[in-house]
Amino acid sequence: MTHTRSRTVVLDLALEAASIALKLAHGVPASLRPVADQLVRSASSVPSNLAEGLGRPGRAGLNCWRIAYGSAREADVQLRLLAGAGAIDARQAATALDLLDQVRAIAWRHLNPLR
Repeated sequence: MTHTRSRTVVLDLALEAASIALKLAHGVPASLRPVADQLVRSASSVPSNLAEGLGRPGRAGLNCWRIAYGSAREADVQLRLLAGAGAIDARQAATALDLLDQVRAIAWRHLNPLR
């Protein structure tokens, strides 16, 4: 996958992951609502920051990608916590986790091109 194509694909992957996460968070019981609320924030931050980063040149754009990478890691943990607690569908969570893993891999390569 070329660098330009991966930058376009990453936003689609992030949007799909966030959509799944938002749907899953919607039905979480009240006792786990704080984790679900944080999932909503972190999952929606991923495509938001990637979109911003794609439109900004230089360091400003890279900073957005770094934030997106960190938010993807955070959403990963929250999905795992909620799935482990049985509060969300494990198969749907696994799909979102796989998508977030792909997003992180592309973002990592974008942020660290020589490694």
